[in-house]
Amino acid sequence: MIRASNLSHYYSVRPILKEIDLEVGPGECVAMLGPNGIGKTTLLAILGGVVSPTFGHVEVNGKRRRETVESELAIRRECVYLPDDCWLPRDRTGADWLLAVGRVYGIPDERLLPHANALIDVFNLSDIANQALGSCSTGQKKKWTLASALLTDAEILLLDEPFSGGLDPAGILALQRILRRLTSVEGRTVVFTTPVPEIVEGTADRLIVLQDGRIAADERLADLKSRSGNGSVTQLLQTMFFQKTLNQLDHYFGDDDPLKRPDGNQAP
Repeated sequence: MIRASNLSHYYSVRPILKEIDLEVGPGECVAMLGPNGIGKTTLLAILGGVVSPTFGHVEVNGKRRRETVESELAIRRECVYLPDDCWLPRDRTGADWLLAVGRVYGIPDERLLPHANALIDVFNLSDIANQALGSCSTGQKKKWTLASALLTDAEILLLDEPFSGGLDPAGILALQRILRRLTSVEGRTVVFTTPVPEIVEGTADRLIVLQDGRIAADERLADLKSRSGNGSVTQLLQTMFFQKTLNQLDHYFGDDDPLKRPDGNQAP
């Protein structure tokens, strides 16, 4: 459904992405992992069509992004890109916002109204559904933006750090369950970014790790679980991709780290 070919992107003269080749198929839930500033958001924005790559191109369902107005509009009907810090109209209510987004995407009211109400309930937004968005907390605004993206019924969801931005534990649980159902049951495609390995294990079925502007790893979660000996995938990810940080922590704590086991490994 998504194909990125030879993507490179520069900020001024500094390369942030280098020769990225990537394919994402129908029904996949893909997590892009890496530290802040590594290029995750830039890559997702390029896949979402809001940034033009310096080199290379992106295709969605066989149509090239930003090639013509017609092809880009067609892609945007079937592919939703949700930035981490999404704009919301301060003077509109959350319920009005959901209805407006749904109608932009042509969702019939007989589908739109019950789906909007269901999302309001599942994200615990009922008490503030008729409250102006400008008076909502950061976490509440995050839930409204997520609900609006899920409401579109788009085949492809591109979500930049959907689990951050003040989302509470109930919201994280709801989003994880919804994303798993969208991909495993409905066959839709989800790509999301996160700097947190713990989120990957409970949500994605494929992991892409960015390092130094390139894809350093592209792994199935099932393979990682096998390699961990049915142990913690999160610990395996930390060892595989954040060894430098672990070494720095060892140096920082020295021999006074109470979480370190006698065998030298980190306690769970």
